[in-house]
Amino acid sequence: MFLSLTLFSLNRKKMNLKSERRGIHVDQSELLCKKGCGYYGNPAWQGFCSKCWREEYHKARQKQIQEDWELAERLQREEEEAYASSQSTQGAQSLTFSKFEEKKTNEKTRKVTTVKKFFTASSRTGAKKEIQEAKAPSPSINRQASIETDRVSKEFIEFLKTYHKPGQDIYKQCKLFLDTMNHKRDLSIEEQSECAQDFYQNVAEKLQTRWKVPPEKVEKAMDQIEKYIMTRQYKYVFCPETTDDEKKDLAVQKRIRALHWVTPQMLCVPVNEEIPEVSDMVVKAITDIIEMDSKRVPRDKLACITKCSKHIFNAIKITKNEPASADDFLPTLIYIVLKGNPPRLQSNIQYITRFCNPSRLMTGEDGYYFTNLCCAVAFIEKLDAQSLNLSQEDFDRFMTGQTSPKKQESDSFSPDVCLGVKQMYKNLDLLSQLNERQERIVNEAKKLEEDLIDWTDGITKEVQDIVEKYPLDIKPKNQALAAIDSENVENDKLPPPLQPQVYAG
Repeated sequence: MFLSLTLFSLNRKKMNLKSERRGIHVDQSELLCKKGCGYYGNPAWQGFCSKCWREEYHKARQKQIQEDWELAERLQREEEEAYASSQSTQGAQSLTFSKFEEKKTNEKTRKVTTVKKFFTASSRTGAKKEIQEAKAPSPSINRQASIETDRVSKEFIEFLKTYHKPGQDIYKQCKLFLDTMNHKRDLSIEEQSECAQDFYQNVAEKLQTRWKVPPEKVEKAMDQIEKYIMTRQYKYVFCPETTDDEKKDLAVQKRIRALHWVTPQMLCVPVNEEIPEVSDMVVKAITDIIEMDSKRVPRDKLACITKCSKHIFNAIKITKNEPASADDFLPTLIYIVLKGNPPRLQSNIQYITRFCNPSRLMTGEDGYYFTNLCCAVAFIEKLDAQSLNLSQEDFDRFMTGQTSPKKQESDSFSPDVCLGVKQMYKNLDLLSQLNERQERIVNEAKKLEEDLIDWTDGITKEVQDIVEKYPLDIKPKNQALAAIDSENVENDKLPPPLQPQVYAG
């Protein structure tokens, strides 16, 4: 009994310690658009949904155009004033003109820098084309892309045959859009994304209003349109040279590598990888998130994120024997990203954000899982000591590689000791711990056996005491009652039994 109470108190202490750890918590309202429209937001859209972001983008662009007009008018006035003053003062003409030119150059340089924030100027298009030619893929990759493009085109044509007349119009619209995009290679990636989003919206409206296509068929048609278009546009719009996507990829990859020491316990991840089924789910989740980079269509990349997330939910469910919550899912997703270190993570997120059908990102499970992935990446980029319940000193030591929470027991070894010796001592320590656990289990088993014997003896003694105190008085068996139709010698007053009688017919 004392041992049971001791174990119970130890378990309570462990539970209290676990409850004191601060896990990662994100309110579900934080995943929604900050404008309050009810759709999912996105860090790439500054917390807005696709619809609200486009509205804000249009406002900013109109404001920028207005400022450009005002700047042009002011420069024109200044030029006219400078020309007039040069006619009246010939001696100071060269000095005035040089100051004007310097001022004009400074104004234009400042304005171009401002415009880059919204439009990502493509003044270096010629140089970028030379870089793209230098980095051209191998012929085998080109052949593979061409084969996939032809296959997708045939599937798209076969799909449109089921739509009859609207299918022909859809195909013409897609061909026209592709031709237009081929002539807009010099545009910034944001403007190309805007063209794609406008095309999606226009085709969806025509399917619903002009061609009267049912909503479920509209969704299927939009998926096929996206697949056909983005398969052809992938090599031009994925991680283009005019953006800093590649730079962000390297920064995130370097950050994840620096955080290789983060353990599931630090993130309060409710997953036990010692369970074989859970371990398989974790491996599948990592495989899915890595496989995302091999897909060319935004919807297929989203499908990889969704499959990864479902494997995470299954792993949590098996571990906890209950459905997972949002507070369980996000830390586990962060752990999967840290463990898998997916290639070109930021480029894939930006590609999905720019060219995916916006309806998939605003609602549904795909939008929910994608928003959580964006939150996970943002958390990794800003992860600090407080997020992991560590002191700043320990966090700095882990980040600089001075020590690791998984290898603190080997700090006493000399740097010259080979890895095999370190591993041997680590295995010996592990065997020692297992031996201690086995001895503890054996002792507890013996104690349990003794408790069962004592309990059996106690019950037996109590039964014997009760039997001695209240002895059983066994009475003789009562005489059986005579049958009614039998000869009753004790009572002669009963009538004789009935006899059968025969009547003549």
